[in-house]
Amino acid sequence: MKRERRKFSADFKAKVALEAIKERSTVLQISSKFKISPAQVTKWKHEFLE
Repeated sequence: MKRERRKFSADFKAKVALEAIKERSTVLQISSKFKISPAQVTKWKHEFLE
């Protein structure tokens, strides 16, 4: 049985990216809070800064 890929809204991605940019929490803490991978947090942060 395949697992369906999760789809994230632009608002959610921006919220995560902004939290990562503030650097009040580590990437691991942010990823745990939002239940996503640390690599995804980093990717969205870089995309947001472009």
